[in-house]
Amino acid sequence: MSEDESRSAIRVLIADDEALVRAGFRVLVDSATDLTVVGEASNGGEAVRLTRQLRPDVVLMDIRMPIMDGLEAMRHIAAGETQGPHVLIVTTFDQDEHVFQALRSGASGFLLKDSPPEELLHAIRVVANGDALLTPSVTRRMISTFARQPVAPAAPPEVLAALTDRERQVFEHVAAGLSNAEIANTLHLSVATVKTHVGRLLTKLAVRDRAQLVVLAYETGIVVPGNR
Repeated sequence: MSEDESRSAIRVLIADDEALVRAGFRVLVDSATDLTVVGEASNGGEAVRLTRQLRPDVVLMDIRMPIMDGLEAMRHIAAGETQGPHVLIVTTFDQDEHVFQALRSGASGFLLKDSPPEELLHAIRVVANGDALLTPSVTRRMISTFARQPVAPAAPPEVLAALTDRERQVFEHVAAGLSNAEIANTLHLSVATVKTHVGRLLTKLAVRDRAQLVVLAYETGIVVPGNR
């Protein structure tokens, strides 16, 4: 990778307690011309420290690690960081509770370690771009299941009053897992217009990315579990 390519590449930090897993991810990520590994962490505490030191664009985070697990590490990384790095959970565990807790802690995506290599590279690019990515087999099932449980609302319903009718429509479709292109096709809008609406939603609702929009949609009742 040339110096110019290195400067423009997506910067990735790998956090996993297994050295062989970290080595495998490093080889895979560095094989892509638009991605580069800037550091490795063997536990959550080290992941937090290196994230603050190296300022990666994406952190590949395992959930179960010693000293500090991935969920706690994400909470530290996300604290006060409105434009901080995007966290992509890559784990062997696909229990619904882990996924929901990861989203609420600030994760932008969730992928299983047995996913094909090309899916991991794609996932890094997706979350680096500010989009949400979840393994399809757990997305809606997870949200519907855990949104039924009593939780403190992430924001009072009156916050939604600031949304226009069109923004609310886009919000509902984002919560249903639709991409910008799918939303554009459904609402007969251009993709650029949808991107503008999503950007306004992030600003008005003070959330980091689409994953947080999904959680907020269920927690504030804009989407009712089981109706999708």
